[in-house]
Amino acid sequence: MSHYVYVPLTAEKRFLVFMMNSQSGELHLLQDINLSSEPWQLCIDPKQEYLYQQVRDKGFSGVMSFRINKKTGCITQIGEIELPEDACYVATDRSGRFLLAAYLIPGMVTISPINENGVVQNPLVDQKATDIYAHCIRTDQSNRYAFVSHVHPTNVIHQFLFDSDRGILTPNDIPKIPTDITYGPRHFTFHPHLDIAYFNEEQSSTIGVYQLDSGNGTLIFLERLSTLPEGLVEQKNSTGQVHIHPSGNYVYVSNRGHDSIAMFAVDRKTGKLTSLGQEPSEEVPRAFGIDPSGKFLFAGSDHSGRLVLYRINKQGILSPIKVYDLGMWPSWVLPVAFD
Repeated sequence: MSHYVYVPLTAEKRFLVFMMNSQSGELHLLQDINLSSEPWQLCIDPKQEYLYQQVRDKGFSGVMSFRINKKTGCITQIGEIELPEDACYVATDRSGRFLLAAYLIPGMVTISPINENGVVQNPLVDQKATDIYAHCIRTDQSNRYAFVSHVHPTNVIHQFLFDSDRGILTPNDIPKIPTDITYGPRHFTFHPHLDIAYFNEEQSSTIGVYQLDSGNGTLIFLERLSTLPEGLVEQKNSTGQVHIHPSGNYVYVSNRGHDSIAMFAVDRKTGKLTSLGQEPSEEVPRAFGIDPSGKFLFAGSDHSGRLVLYRINKQGILSPIKVYDLGMWPSWVLPVAFD
């Protein structure tokens, strides 16, 4: 199995492709691609054949489509479309036939078709207004439901039914659920085996755990834990991203301000969490990713432009191995593996 890591650098308008050593986690640069616009959020289709890079620049917002050469890990651009506003998050549905996008301003989500050649197309097949500061949209494992998280001042999660044949969103019977004021659910991830979703809450430096009712596609709040050390009273901090270990046994959240990666163990029956502490990072970590083998985690820094390589031990604890100077700034970190 071959391992690769894809990292866009926003301020430098570059896209880096690395080969990863599966034993040591060390990186070797394969491609350094210059882009015409600033790259932001990145996603991959379910079959891992295409990459979709959201870009912005001087009033332009769009998505670039790339084909992946699985033998080499290198990528080739195959398309680009313009989006109606500045998107802050893109993801494919579970079939890979549609690209979902969330927009902070004016507060909405859109659905774009993806053709048989893996290229995102216009026109949109759906556009729905939500609330200001829509930050993330994803479908659940069944691809029947979609959720949209909104940071402060909105502090809500919108719930949709998703028609995977047509790419259409319909508000669920309970169209949205509030979180506490100033909590700000930002990104979220689903457990690979349990009907559980984890939301990193930006403004409150917490992680929210929700049960997914798979019968009707609604979320039920279970618990909330701090991403900061116990007893820490004054700390300017916000959370960046949340990712789950491939085994489903651990969850990680980036702390921007405390400058660390918060680590949590997952109860295998309930999906509830136990804090494993925090591992120091470079200054202001936002984007990070876990390699599919579950051995390594890579965390970027918004302020230093560096990428830290951590080893993940059998208890889910991170240990730093190496630091890479990449450039300003890693907006996404996407490790993948191909047979």
